[in-house]
Amino acid sequence: MNKLLQRLLSGFLLAGQIILHILQGRIYRLNTFEQMAFVGPASLAIALITAAFVGMVFTIQVAREFIYFGATSAVGGVLAIALTRELAPVLTAVVLAGRVGSAFAAEIGTMKVTEQIDALYVLKTDPIDYLVIPRVLACCFMLPVLTVLSLLMGMTGGLMISDSIYDISSTIFLESIRNFLKVWDVFACVIKSFVFGGIISIIGCNWGLTTSGGAKGVGQSTTAAVVISLIAIFIANFFLSWIMFQGTGGGVIE
Repeated sequence: MNKLLQRLLSGFLLAGQIILHILQGRIYRLNTFEQMAFVGPASLAIALITAAFVGMVFTIQVAREFIYFGATSAVGGVLAIALTRELAPVLTAVVLAGRVGSAFAAEIGTMKVTEQIDALYVLKTDPIDYLVIPRVLACCFMLPVLTVLSLLMGMTGGLMISDSIYDISSTIFLESIRNFLKVWDVFACVIKSFVFGGIISIIGCNWGLTTSGGAKGVGQSTTAAVVISLIAIFIANFFLSWIMFQGTGGGVIE
């Protein structure tokens, strides 16, 4: 527990250093673009597949109940709100925590135990500038893009199911989305994704930089980075939702 608290504290300190260095313009652009390619295009397929099936499953669970209560026109809107506010940003972040966060922890952890981090210091290169900041920027910028694409894919999956299984026309489905979904919902989705990207990258890099104990330590750091990232995402999601969506809703059921 003591080691976990030390790592959490070092994570907050690392976040402060990252912000300071970015404001100073200490960014390796080539490394950043390489990491953006790894986080974004390389993760696109799994994110879209996940979103499509989540949208279809959600529609199956909701549509039959809404049809029973005579609220067919609300199916598309409810799906859109659920995906935009919660499912798309959270599930995309979970996918990236497993794929990208673990990779960050493993890569940097391996460099740490093999003394490659020390070699960077000898070459007068700050590991935060060279290794951490490109990964943080990549996650913060690419996760919102992946989330928006996942949102569209999830809605498409829901539209296909509602039309083919429940005979809800695409016109009714899309009109419901237009009535329920607000511009703020999309902005909130992007903001959440940006925050989640920072959480995943900072935790992954911090757990990598604090790795010790050889190959066994790398494995432990990788597992711990994913677990802590998931917990942090769910906690941050609660507070972000609490701040963004207080008050009464503005949905329309015709």
